[in-house]
Amino acid sequence: MLHTVRGAGLPSDQDRHDHGKSRMPRFSIIVPSHGVAGRLAQALDSVLAQSFGDFELIPVCDGPGSLAADVAAAHARRDSRVAPVHSPPSAGLAGARGAGMRAATGAYLLFLDGDDILLPGALAALHARLADTGDPDVLLFAYERVPWWEGEPTQPAQPLLARAPSGVFHPDRAPELTGVQSPAWAAAYRRAFLAEHAVSFPAGHFTDIGFGTAVMARAERVAVLRESVARHHVRRQGNRLCLPGEHHTELLDQTERALALAPRLSAERAHALFDQLFAAVLKTAGHPRRLPARHRRAFFRRAGRLYRRHRPAGHRPPGGSLGLQHRLLATGAYPVFRLLRGAKEAAVRAGARLPRPRGLRTRLFYRRRLRRPLDPNLAVFCAYWGRGYACNPAAIHAKLRELAPHIRSVFLVEAGQAHAVPEGVEHAVIGSRRSWDVLARATYLVNNANFAEGVVKRPGSVHLQTQHGTPLKKMGVDQATYPVVAARTGSFAKLLGRVDRWDYNLSSNTHSTQMWERAFPGSYEHLEYGYPRNDVYYTATAEDVVRVRRELGVPEGATAVLYAPTHRDWHTGFEAGLDLEAFCEAAGEDVVVLLRAHYFYDRGRTRASGRIIDVTSHRSSEDVCLAADALVTDYSSIMFDYANLDRPIVVYADDWEVYRETRGVYFDLLQSPPGPVARTAEELARIFRDGSWAGGESARLRAAFRERFCEFDDGRAAERVVRRVFLGEPPESIPPVVPLAERVPAPAATTLVRS
Repeated sequence: MLHTVRGAGLPSDQDRHDHGKSRMPRFSIIVPSHGVAGRLAQALDSVLAQSFGDFELIPVCDGPGSLAADVAAAHARRDSRVAPVHSPPSAGLAGARGAGMRAATGAYLLFLDGDDILLPGALAALHARLADTGDPDVLLFAYERVPWWEGEPTQPAQPLLARAPSGVFHPDRAPELTGVQSPAWAAAYRRAFLAEHAVSFPAGHFTDIGFGTAVMARAERVAVLRESVARHHVRRQGNRLCLPGEHHTELLDQTERALALAPRLSAERAHALFDQLFAAVLKTAGHPRRLPARHRRAFFRRAGRLYRRHRPAGHRPPGGSLGLQHRLLATGAYPVFRLLRGAKEAAVRAGARLPRPRGLRTRLFYRRRLRRPLDPNLAVFCAYWGRGYACNPAAIHAKLRELAPHIRSVFLVEAGQAHAVPEGVEHAVIGSRRSWDVLARATYLVNNANFAEGVVKRPGSVHLQTQHGTPLKKMGVDQATYPVVAARTGSFAKLLGRVDRWDYNLSSNTHSTQMWERAFPGSYEHLEYGYPRNDVYYTATAEDVVRVRRELGVPEGATAVLYAPTHRDWHTGFEAGLDLEAFCEAAGEDVVVLLRAHYFYDRGRTRASGRIIDVTSHRSSEDVCLAADALVTDYSSIMFDYANLDRPIVVYADDWEVYRETRGVYFDLLQSPPGPVARTAEELARIFRDGSWAGGESARLRAAFRERFCEFDDGRAAERVVRRVFLGEPPESIPPVVPLAERVPAPAATTLVRS
């Protein structure tokens, strides 16, 4: 457990003011954020929550207006120690860290990746250790390495640090500490030492190797802290340095840069540096996926030249398979090395299993169809695992028929929903040969959930994930720490395999963009275009509202309250959670309830009466929202969509604490609700009796909620999606989002009556 330093708490406002003028903070903490905006807030919060407060926090963002810049700016408004700087993505990680170093004023520099965190008490422990060792040039420390979807933490640095001397020491006493195996974020660096020796991050990939070896080659006084200071989250597809691509050739650039430092090292350190560098080089050379085939021979040959040129006198290769690879590299025996790599690739292929549809005949049929060319004018849609023609896929489907009629669209539905597909919409039953045929050949695949595991992501195909709500509750891999939910979710590894098929992921607000990045880590592109299903809230007319109310059976002149409770993972069936008849009696004689259960339930399963209308089976939740004068919900994401209508919302949170602890949530709804909050049925009835459901405070809360969560919904989301995904228009030509103040939602029935 990391400890705190007595008297080392947060500085006062005056201290911060003075520091801004002249005072040197103990630490400058530099946090590059490119590509990790979804977790950046957690990284910054982990620093600001430290018991030791003498630091400056420098988030490095892509540029003004980016998601990371918005997150950093919000933290800067909260705390004067946060001082964001900007670095273009083209400058890479080295450029971002360099920008942070130029802005830093602290005695020691710390680097923290934007998706990692400092553990509680980290800065206090570092400060104490630096003081105990007389402020060394470098303080290496342990860290936790943990996957951010599942798995137990490991401590990779512990074996290396365990062998180091206990006090301050010269690196000659610990020759294995070469800087090759230590990431830049696993040490604290004395800023004056780096400046004196002009040590900086070299451009390009594998920049930590160039930086770390330069640091350890020049350091005179080194110390270690064996307690874990940071928690490093392994990214979904792994570090970019583990992904396939030509950038792996840059490993040799950094290797050559590091080997040039060997003459200034003791013989023992030079041998350790050589072995560690070529262990990394050979791992890349022998990996079946990292290097493109056309670069493998050239990579091996250049590595061999470096090996022969820089091999220390008296060097002995290691034993085993690695030693054999050393000898092959030294002699330039690429054909033999290639045979070894080929055997490894064959083993990988043998271990890979293609997910397949059920049934031998269906599997064979699907495999045959996969051999046929993609149809560039075929699109397949699905919503809610085949529950019908609904949600964002349906809205995109309709707009696609308008803007790109040359594309044939097929909607997939369950057998029991085929009769409910609107006339003129081509459809196929899930599991049928026809469904597998179109899934095999379609260029475009659109879903608000996920296609079956058996669906293969073909080269050239485009998968669009539309989502189906704004996340209040924990989603995706963020559910892993909630046992009840995790048990129902199944394999997170399989979930992530499905995420790997996504090319685009739709978002309706910045909050969603950040949470999707965390919950569904992948390499897809975020489309901050709004939800197409919500377009109707700005395009529907007064006549549409009247028509829908008539279709649902809402009495003329009645106040229709939509009651839409969410699903409870610990319930086995639908439970209304509220005595609706009693609510109607208590709320007023003109109130009727439109009951819409979660889509997991076919029907609301409550006894209907003249004042309770079960609309659970109605195809369109958007129609139901248009008909309602107000919404009562607990924690359902329908509140975020309904807020677009700018009509009253009341939160009925009778079991918030249980839901929050069992299901997990991303923010405290009761602290920033869209309207009045009732904790009991009596409070809910009173809110409607006294009119506060539609009062001034309700409007104020709703306005703040809409500002935050109705960010991109403006009535043109479907058009933006079709133009970008299906017509291939560049992002700069996509219609911009209409400002919230300029949007005019569909009128409520109560407004029509008053007018």
